[in-house]
Amino acid sequence: MSEDKKKASSKAKAAEEKKKEEVLENIMEELEEEAKEKEAADTSATKEDKDDAEEKATVEKEDKKKEKKNPLQEKIDELNDKVLRQMAEFENFRKRTDKEKSQQFDLGQSNVLEKLLPIVDNFERGLAAVPEGEKEGAFADGMNKIYKQLIKQLEDLGVTPIEAVGKEFDPNLHNAVMQVESQEYESGIVAQELQKGYMFHDSVLRHSMVAVAQ
Repeated sequence: MSEDKKKASSKAKAAEEKKKEEVLENIMEELEEEAKEKEAADTSATKEDKDDAEEKATVEKEDKKKEKKNPLQEKIDELNDKVLRQMAEFENFRKRTDKEKSQQFDLGQSNVLEKLLPIVDNFERGLAAVPEGEKEGAFADGMNKIYKQLIKQLEDLGVTPIEAVGKEFDPNLHNAVMQVESQEYESGIVAQELQKGYMFHDSVLRHSMVAVAQ
């Protein structure tokens, strides 16, 4: 074999060896990459498994605590819950009863006060009928003082007169019994008060009997 052929053969072998080395290196790199990916996947799976295991252990621990709960403590908790419920029911009953008592008391009080209103009306009629010359007399003065005392007691109890004349007619406060012609008031305005009305706190004790301007 000539020297040139030997050199060519040697170069071919060297090139082939180099190519084999490159292929081998690529295979090794691919294997290493696969190994890393597998390791990462295994690590992730292991972490998830660990978290699941810890969560499961916690649940089991809580279940065991419930299972191991002292029967005496369960009875105490049951009785305590029952007592709290009964206390809440009693408090609701007390509030409801107090409200009903208050409503009944107000109703009874308003009934009594309503029966006193005709007496007030008679005082006002009697004082209005006193002749002008006798209004300074002892009898008229005494009657007027008693009337003022009665009105003061009613006010202290929450009874106040309803304003009527000059106000717009309000069916919630006024009881219109007639219509009258009026040059002083516009249509729909109360022109005359025929009987005074009264409020008891926020409720109408007696409607005002009025005449409304046409």
